[in-house]
Amino acid sequence: MMSSSPHISDLLNRYMEICQMHKVQPSSDVVSWLKKAMVQKLTCQKCTMVISLDQLKNADLFPLTDLFRSNDSNALETVDLLCGSSVGLDECTILSLMHAINTRLRVVDIRDTPLKEDILRDLFNSGLDCQVLNVKSTEIQTLNMAGKFMHMHTLNMDFCTSLSTMEKDCFTYMPNLTRLSMCATRISNLWTTVAALLKLPSLLELRFQNCLCCKDTSPCHLKDVNATKISNNTPTEGYFGKLHIDEYTVSQKYNLHHPSPICFQKHYREYMIVSLPRLRVLDNCQIGKFDGERAKTVFSSYYEVLPNKRQHKESIISVLHMRETGTSGILNQKSLKSKGPSLHKKSQSFYSRSLCAAKLGSSAWPVLHPLSNISQIMKEEGRILRPRQFEYHQTDPSLMAFGTLEGEVVVINHETGNLVKYLPVFDTNKSVLGLCWLKRFQSKLVVGYDNGSLRLYDINDTLPEVADNYSSSIGVDFDDFQHLTSVHVNATDEQILTSGYSKKVAVYDISTGKRLHLFTDMHREAINVAKFAHHSPSLFVTSSFDHDVKMWDLRTKPVNPCYTASSSSGNVMVCFSPDDLYLLVSAVDNEVKQLLAVDGRLHTNFDIAPTGSGQNYTRSYYMNGRDYIISGSCDEPVVRVCCAQTGRRLRDIYLEGQNARSLMFVQSLRGDPFRHFHMAILAAYVRPSSKWEIIKVNLLSSGQYSAEYQKGQHLCLSYRLGT
Repeated sequence: MMSSSPHISDLLNRYMEICQMHKVQPSSDVVSWLKKAMVQKLTCQKCTMVISLDQLKNADLFPLTDLFRSNDSNALETVDLLCGSSVGLDECTILSLMHAINTRLRVVDIRDTPLKEDILRDLFNSGLDCQVLNVKSTEIQTLNMAGKFMHMHTLNMDFCTSLSTMEKDCFTYMPNLTRLSMCATRISNLWTTVAALLKLPSLLELRFQNCLCCKDTSPCHLKDVNATKISNNTPTEGYFGKLHIDEYTVSQKYNLHHPSPICFQKHYREYMIVSLPRLRVLDNCQIGKFDGERAKTVFSSYYEVLPNKRQHKESIISVLHMRETGTSGILNQKSLKSKGPSLHKKSQSFYSRSLCAAKLGSSAWPVLHPLSNISQIMKEEGRILRPRQFEYHQTDPSLMAFGTLEGEVVVINHETGNLVKYLPVFDTNKSVLGLCWLKRFQSKLVVGYDNGSLRLYDINDTLPEVADNYSSSIGVDFDDFQHLTSVHVNATDEQILTSGYSKKVAVYDISTGKRLHLFTDMHREAINVAKFAHHSPSLFVTSSFDHDVKMWDLRTKPVNPCYTASSSSGNVMVCFSPDDLYLLVSAVDNEVKQLLAVDGRLHTNFDIAPTGSGQNYTRSYYMNGRDYIISGSCDEPVVRVCCAQTGRRLRDIYLEGQNARSLMFVQSLRGDPFRHFHMAILAAYVRPSSKWEIIKVNLLSSGQYSAEYQKGQHLCLSYRLGT
């Protein structure tokens, strides 16, 4: 039986015996490492064995693993495991060796090691007892370090260039992690990143970009004691392009390099300082008292922590309790007894908004649910539906209609995924570019096609299988409108408004199909969108690439607009707020603002950072009535949620494909008119193939992806007929 207190001199003999058992020659490198450890023990130094996997073969790993599983290895105090490339070594055997060393692991350095993502995932899920982990330049896209890393104080993930996401269980068991470096990754989401980092109670030093002279996360020794003011417009060259630094944050000698995309978020530094109050060093720059105070000021003016003007996080249970008892959270029992409960009753709307705030405050990872399974559509095998436009129903919370690039119109129950109506296409050379449900006649919708044709459908009617003149299901013929891009119905369901890639706007009688008006030269360039007001049947607004938005009134035979408001770039779209008090204007490259509908004066500028692309077409809509706006652009995989009254940013929602090369961009979006903090996004995949997908988003639930996604039905699935 082995001695309970083995001596270091026995370790070499035990290694030789194990090699004989495995019928392999002892590694001269392993023998050398063991002898060095023996010398350390004899000279009263800390007994540490340094293993360099680059010097070993696969056959050497098995006896070494068995050696650390034996009691003799307890003579070693610590073990450092270094692996620069490990080409040819079995990855599972390396993982077994790490676990065999167990609590004696001090440093695990597997930088530049071409480990497969599933091996890294196993490592992160199982955990390690090391103190330092260096996985620099390894290939992993989604980080979920949910395993136990109880002794780890330093983690280096620099140059993990595929890493884009932290899952909600990440960093759950790292109570002693004080230093974290993630430079030159693809991490970009402030909200999910901070939610993950808040699970690290000991985190003091963090960096997503580094000072070139700094080898670790500690403060840069070249930084001036007093920060020098630099201009807001001074760019710093970085790994991803140009980075704009706010004044007073860094010194002129402090140069940033290898930033992750999160560093390009506006007021990134201030957001991190306020959200992680225990942090002492960010990006090799010390956080002083002045930095903290200034960060709070900037944060409060640009970001909204909780929705609906709530200042403090509350649990869902406490809000439900207050709703049942009719009290507010600021009252104590004594005040209730003295003043009586009737004085402190709140409206149901108050509790509903508080409940939304509590749910959103605890859900950094919103649920994304792709509407990919419409199995009741019986068509030829393998046919794909590619959505091009969609609209929620205005009175039925369960219905959604979408038109496709091929010209089909599909009505679905988006709550269950069941098909309600499928309207086939008889002219294969057209795509659906406009949809609008009628308000009073709730089963009808107007559809506009890119060939200029207009159709009025009733989803309660049965379509003939073959039609010689396929005008519409209810027999109304409309004159074509060339270059059509937009259709809209007025408040009384009497007129249809159309616009397109021209300077013209047409108004049709919805019951007869007759064109009532054709207005020409309303703008200097093409009119992208024309929208009626929700409550005034004669008012409509137009937006154009000529930079202008114009309000018109049909009662005055619109020759001159009621007013004109201008943007600094071409306008992509405009829409009324649900109560018609405001206009939401979206211009190219994230220029989004809210105007007073009465006279076009600026009310809110949402101050979204531009990308510099003249092709970044931005679209924005209202959510939660007119409380919030959602905005997305065709060159970006993100939807931004902002308070409509203050312009402050509440949340960003990132669309991510199944791998680093799967790029998703926002083509259109809508707020759910019946559910607060719900929306749907039309996303397009650029690589590896062109696919279009409608994705529902629930900001009030946490889970990142729906159960279907987690079971393997990835976001890149498209609507398939007959499957």
